[in-house]
Amino acid sequence: MGGSPIVLGIESSCDETGAGLVREGRLLGHAVASSMDEHAHYGGVVPEIAARAHVHAVRPVVERALDEAGLRLTDIGAVAVTTGPGLSGALQVGLAGAKGLAYALGVPLHGVHHLAGHVAADTLEHGPLPNPCMVLIVSGGHTSLLLVRDLARDPLVHLGDTLDDAAGECFDKVARVFGLPYPGGPAIDRAARVGDPRAVPLPRPLPGSYDFSFSGLKTAAARWAESHAGAELPVADGAASLQEAVADVLTRKAVAACEAHGVGTLVVVGGVAANSRVRALAEERCRAAGLTLRVPPLRLCTDNGAMIAAVGDLLVRAGAEPAPLDVSVDPSAPLEYAALHPAAHPRRPSQQVSSRKRRVHDDRNRR
Repeated sequence: MGGSPIVLGIESSCDETGAGLVREGRLLGHAVASSMDEHAHYGGVVPEIAARAHVHAVRPVVERALDEAGLRLTDIGAVAVTTGPGLSGALQVGLAGAKGLAYALGVPLHGVHHLAGHVAADTLEHGPLPNPCMVLIVSGGHTSLLLVRDLARDPLVHLGDTLDDAAGECFDKVARVFGLPYPGGPAIDRAARVGDPRAVPLPRPLPGSYDFSFSGLKTAAARWAESHAGAELPVADGAASLQEAVADVLTRKAVAACEAHGVGTLVVVGGVAANSRVRALAEERCRAAGLTLRVPPLRLCTDNGAMIAAVGDLLVRAGAEPAPLDVSVDPSAPLEYAALHPAAHPRRPSQQVSSRKRRVHDDRNRR
């Protein structure tokens, strides 16, 4: 085949094993296997269970992605894999599989930052990202507001990051207090449909900053629930009020950042981008501000291999240096570049790469 090579992407940072195939920005096929049901009994992700599930799932998801695309293993021209952040054991399983395939096929290997994958996921639906654009990443372990230029070549500029609990973690923990099942995000979203978002006066944290803090909001929701001890808890009202507070904070800061930096496009990605109120309020506020809103389809919001293949495809087309075969995982990798191996960076690693260099930890490691 002529043109750019077909890139296989492998994702295994948490409880989803994903494989995707991308060529020149087009998604050819992808497959996901989840171990979420096994973790639900414990109310959160158990690292050992996740790693064991990845061992069993990596080969089948690669085969399913190839089948969907009508391709053979020998059609793959490059392999991209998540090398951080995430659960150490889970990352190592995906990396081992990716290394084996890259070595056996004699093709380049690219180590990819998980959060850059979420950013790139939108390109599979809406095409190349505008340069510049504002990106709001909201997931189980991360909430970040980024100024993005060329994702494959330029450093990502952090305008704001989570200081404690991320939005998705807030949903998970409050859902447990409300007696709702894991994962908490979808459960909160479902319960909120019949609730009053104004019923519970919950705080909007850090109103004067682009940083995010949802620990106090989580505590306020928990105290409201505790105040109903001995009485029936109006879960729908609590869920709707919590969801409204989270969506309000996320979208208000993101739109303000766009206006302050003269950026005309907001991209909202990550698992919490699947939340119905976050999507609706982002659309409403972007329309009012004259901004273009881009949100990936639901199937590309949560962790998947297609998003990692999308980053790999961008790196390959940008001429980035591949990773050495002894590349290792970094469970708490800061988001500076899309590639996690320094050789791929067009600027020297010692150069300032963000407005505020901050290590972003995957809070799921602490569950």
